[in-house]
Amino acid sequence: MESEYEYGSRCGVWRLFRLFNGFDMKFTLYGVGQALQLNPAVAKSCMKNGHDIASHAYRWIDFHSMPPDEEKAMIKQAMECQKALTGEWPKGWYYGRLSPRSRALVREVFDEMGAELLWNSDTYADDVPYWVDVPAERSKPDAEKKGMLMVPYSYDCNDFKYHAPSGFSDPTGFYDHVKGAFDTLYEEGGKMMTVGLHCRIAGKPGRYAALKRFVQYVAGKEGVWVTTRTQIAEHFKDQFPYMSGTLAGRNGKA
Repeated sequence: MESEYEYGSRCGVWRLFRLFNGFDMKFTLYGVGQALQLNPAVAKSCMKNGHDIASHAYRWIDFHSMPPDEEKAMIKQAMECQKALTGEWPKGWYYGRLSPRSRALVREVFDEMGAELLWNSDTYADDVPYWVDVPAERSKPDAEKKGMLMVPYSYDCNDFKYHAPSGFSDPTGFYDHVKGAFDTLYEEGGKMMTVGLHCRIAGKPGRYAALKRFVQYVAGKEGVWVTTRTQIAEHFKDQFPYMSGTLAGRNGKA
């Protein structure tokens, strides 16, 4: 199993980088802090080519039962690790296996360290970004509230389903699924599509071929913006500013 993950860091990640750099498509890397420390060339390549690195915590572990003080310390460690490698604080965060306290703790640590948490992706609830209220801001005047912009992730269009019993049985199934999702959202217009990729999964040659086919398909469509989650968040924030007590994403669309 260790060598399976090693394949991702030795081969798969560079195959994916070559694909997206070749099409000048920008992506967001969910960077596990310790993994970036062990493979700093990945962080350097992301920065050099204009990609985005969001924090995926310091370790890929389940935070559900972790004491709050310990979790806060690991959030800080993840942030400091990324700052040391890239010169910048992360602007976005995705845990994947969070505790009921995690959203609040992440925001709290960012505030304490003087960093801006522009977006959070621990949600699968929409096809567009949307705002949520921050409990810690309840006592503040409305003018001082910032809210939290949620930029939804996807287990739907995600190569992890190659490893799930009810997921993709082969690369053709992956291609048909993500193409169908893209075509639906493209027809509806004004939507965001996430394709979740893992370098040890989509980076394998047979699966990569289906991904490359999909990238070529998207590249041939007019009016498609393939970009980072931070750029999406900045655009959405500019077009639909936070309004306390509202689901600004849906209200903005209406």
